[in-house]
Amino acid sequence: MPTIRRACGEAEIRRAPMAAAGRCRWNGITLGATVGAAIILLLAAPCSAAAAVPPALPATVTTPPILDTGSTAWMLVSTALVMFMAPGLALFYGGMVRKKNFLGTMMHSYTALAVVSVQWFVFGYMLVFGKDHWGIIGWQPDKMMLWGVWPHHLVDAGGGHYIPETVFCMFQAMFAMITPAVIAGSVAERMKFRSYILFLLLWSTLVYDPLAHFMWGGGWLHQLGAVDFAGGTVVEIASGFSGLVMALYLGRRQGYPNQVLQPSSLAMALTGAGILWFGWYGFNAGSAGAATAVAGAAFLNTTIAAAVAALAWNLAEWVHHRRPTTLGLASGIVAGLVAITPACGYVALWASPIVGMFAGVICYLAVQMKIKIGYDDSLDPFGVHGVGGFLGMILTGLFASAAVNSVSGLIEGNGRQFFIEGLAAVAAAAYALTGTAAVGFILHRTVGLRISDVVETEGMDLGIHGENAWDTGAVPQPSEMAPAEA
Repeated sequence: MPTIRRACGEAEIRRAPMAAAGRCRWNGITLGATVGAAIILLLAAPCSAAAAVPPALPATVTTPPILDTGSTAWMLVSTALVMFMAPGLALFYGGMVRKKNFLGTMMHSYTALAVVSVQWFVFGYMLVFGKDHWGIIGWQPDKMMLWGVWPHHLVDAGGGHYIPETVFCMFQAMFAMITPAVIAGSVAERMKFRSYILFLLLWSTLVYDPLAHFMWGGGWLHQLGAVDFAGGTVVEIASGFSGLVMALYLGRRQGYPNQVLQPSSLAMALTGAGILWFGWYGFNAGSAGAATAVAGAAFLNTTIAAAVAALAWNLAEWVHHRRPTTLGLASGIVAGLVAITPACGYVALWASPIVGMFAGVICYLAVQMKIKIGYDDSLDPFGVHGVGGFLGMILTGLFASAAVNSVSGLIEGNGRQFFIEGLAAVAAAAYALTGTAAVGFILHRTVGLRISDVVETEGMDLGIHGENAWDTGAVPQPSEMAPAEA
């Protein structure tokens, strides 16, 4: 047999036929027994595997998160873009106020950058992104003063894209900074500077931080299922409706609405609008948290909506006043950017021009409404940011597409999401109105809100800061009442 032959060898069989034959028979029996025993063990193995085999490793093995360098780079750039919106807003607002208030108005934006950055460092970040308490506020002592935020600590920015928490913290700080800076447009040319500083601190702590926690920090709006990609509630509705409250507290500017309050430089305002558009790419596309396809969709949606809104605003004023204006173009750009903010990462590309068209027309009508009613929302944060942000949330609930970012809206049959988005918009407006009314009341009763008639006539640049934005060859003479009115 060939197998026995291979096992014993032909030479050995020839030398000792009988012995070889006996050994081969024995070896054959041994081999057969071994094979049989192996078969029996294999058949019995499933029954005794639990007792005989050590426990297997878990199905999923936890591995340390890996830094996504591409997403980290994108978030660093996005943070810088949002920060650049502060000087853009300063130019935008500065160009729209009278010449004597140019520096004072720019100071509002830069002061917000400084004050809110410090507040965010000390406890703002903790109040927004600390451990959730009752869906209302965050609280986590190891995040106070950023003690528990280490350079190598990574956070999941979405979809397993890990970035340093330091970068995430800094990105969110810029949102906290720009929001109260927008409110300054409602109080332009008539608010005390010291009151404004206190307002920044109190409003950021009592209004912005809780509202941001509601939506982005795991609070009750987030738990309800509301979505807001880049700040329709937290930034736009909050700043617009808060601005309306402060405008009513302060009253009208001298000469409004009977006198023409000539802007200092529409060229500056238009330049500022361009910078805001540029920075808004970090604001919206950066809110994806990583360099993803959703970031690309938000980037493109932002462009389309802003462009269409600018044209729609110009068309509306062309029909109304028979002429398109540069200020109208700039305002339309901002209105489109505001309205697409909550929707940019949730709607398909075909929806963004519709958002832009509605934003341009409706925000234009909202700005015209203040003239008929008579309140002095100086640079239109309510008409553009408040109304535009509210509109954007409604349109997010209408046009959201599951194919873009796993959230469907009314147009795809999800009426519940449409209702939730509307509820979130109403809740944000109500909270901003209530919280800002409380802050305004406290300041009004303690340090006062409005500058004196003397300083308002002279202008904030000289009356408060003792400086002049425009070199006319004369040495500025500060008002004697400046210290008391600052």
